[in-house]
Amino acid sequence: MDVINALGRRKASIARVYLSKGKGKITVNNREASEYFPIAILQHKLNQPFVATETAGSYDVNVNVAGGGINGQAEAIRLGIARALVKINEEYKPALRAEGLVTRDPRMVERKKPGQKKARKRFQFSKR
Repeated sequence: MDVINALGRRKASIARVYLSKGKGKITVNNREASEYFPIAILQHKLNQPFVATETAGSYDVNVNVAGGGINGQAEAIRLGIARALVKINEEYKPALRAEGLVTRDPRMVERKKPGQKKARKRFQFSKR
């Protein structure tokens, strides 16, 4: 098996994921995943696709991620890993689909409109 690559996106984050046979080491932007994501919840999100497909510890993951915040980046990586696992074995897709891991979350920041303070908030209205 060669290196399998996949793309994951979430909000403003884009993650390029490279999966190869190994011992379960996850590297994010040339740093250890536990160092890059010090919060336990985010580390759990990275391992969700492997837990769902029961392949924990059998693939090394190398990720280049840019844009957004740490939560968006973690979820972009999770989507990228899930897509790469589906490329490796199509039989993983139903298990990943049941966990909701192959669906791209389309929610984005709504744009600011002219004549308003933010996307929905208006400037204060004065009657007189």
